[in-house]
Amino acid sequence: MSSSRFLVTGASGQLGRLVLDGLLKSVSAAQIGVLVRSDKAAAEFAARGLHVHIGDYGRPETLAAAFAGVDRALLISSSEIGQRATQHRNAIEAARASGVSLLAYTSLLHADRSPLGLAKEHLQTESALRELGVPHVVLRNGWYSENYTASIPAALAHGALLGSGGDGRIASAARADYADAAVRVLTAEQPQAGHIYELAGDDSYSLAEFAAELSRQSGKAVAYRDLPQAEYQAALIAAGLPEPFAALLADSDAGAAKGALFDESRALSRLIGRPTTPIATTIAAALKA
Repeated sequence: MSSSRFLVTGASGQLGRLVLDGLLKSVSAAQIGVLVRSDKAAAEFAARGLHVHIGDYGRPETLAAAFAGVDRALLISSSEIGQRATQHRNAIEAARASGVSLLAYTSLLHADRSPLGLAKEHLQTESALRELGVPHVVLRNGWYSENYTASIPAALAHGALLGSGGDGRIASAARADYADAAVRVLTAEQPQAGHIYELAGDDSYSLAEFAAELSRQSGKAVAYRDLPQAEYQAALIAAGLPEPFAALLADSDAGAAKGALFDESRALSRLIGRPTTPIATTIAAALKA
C-alpha cells in the first residue's frame, strides 16, 4: 500500500469513524490511512479512497506497513482490557520505527491520579510513549455521554436508572466532541508534542440529575437507584452483560462517586473551539434513535 500523511488506528470503532469524518472535512482521502482488523471494514474504507491496512495491535508484524510513511497518527486505545499495555507498546514501537512526527494517544481523564481500574494500562502506555521517545500528545479523554445514554432503554422499561455513582459529578461530553479534539490535534499547525490534554465536558451532572432529565424528555418517571458497587455489578451481570464489562462499569461508577469523572478546566471546548455537547442534547438524540 502507498503511504499516507495521517493514520487512524481502530478506525472502524465508534470514535475512529467520527475522527475520520472530521479529518475528511479538511484532508483528502488520499492523505489518510486506516488500520482495521476485518476484511469487511477494509473494503468499506477502501471504497472511500482511504489507504487501508489490515492489522492488529496484538500482532506486531502487521503494524509496520500501516505506520510506514506516516507523519501524524492517532493511536486509539484497545478495547481488550488486560492486554492494552502490551498491544499499545507494539503500536508505539512501530510508530517509532517509521519515524512518525506525532503520535496522539487516547488516554483517560486524570490518568495519573484516577481511582479507576482503567487508569493502570493507560498510565503504562503513557510511560511507554516517554520511554520509547516517540513525539507524542496525550488526549486524556473523560467519559463519553453515550456510556450513560446506552442505559436509557432499560431505564425506561423499568422506571429506574441503576448505578453506584452516588452524588458524584460527571463532566461527560459526546463522543463527537472527543473526535473533534483528536482532529484538531492531528491537523494543528502549532507544535503538539509534549502536550497532555485533560478533556471533559463543560458542564456536569449527577446520575440523579441524569434520571430527572430523562424523565423530563421522555415523559416517563425514571428514578435513580444508587447501589453498592457489588450489587450494581451483579445487576449488570443479571441483565446479560459479560462479567468483565460489568465489573468495569461498576468500578467506573464507584470512581465517579469519588470525583474520577469530573473536571472543570474546559480544556476540551477550548481545543475544539465550541461548547461541548450538553447531556440533554445527547439524551434527546438517544431517544430519537
